[in-house]
Amino acid sequence: MLVRRSKPHSKREPTIALINVVFLMLVFFMVAGSLAPTMDPRVRLVQASDLDSSPPPDALVIRADGSLSFRGAELTSPQAYVRIVREEDADFAARLVPDRDLPATRLIAVAKELRRLGASRITLLSERSLQ
Repeated sequence: MLVRRSKPHSKREPTIALINVVFLMLVFFMVAGSLAPTMDPRVRLVQASDLDSSPPPDALVIRADGSLSFRGAELTSPQAYVRIVREEDADFAARLVPDRDLPATRLIAVAKELRRLGASRITLLSERSLQ
């Protein structure tokens, strides 16, 4: 009778398993760290007409009734704003301060008009109040 000897199994290092665990932990912490909490529902944007401070001097203010002002002067249209700003900077970025009660359709219409007239970027300025 022949007795076969089994080959001695070499002890494998658990390096691959350790790498997998570390990688999964890395992915978990990346995902957990990138998730932002939802905005507090008690936070409400402040109405631009109620601000104690004045708006930035280079921002186009759009009131609740849709009227426009820039640097304290009344404007008749977004084109008037663009004419003033283009004199200072041909590649301008528009900054808007909309009133809280301004209808969204009016805000979008003004933004589209500014984009059509050559605004490279449109930024909405607002202030948040945490109560």
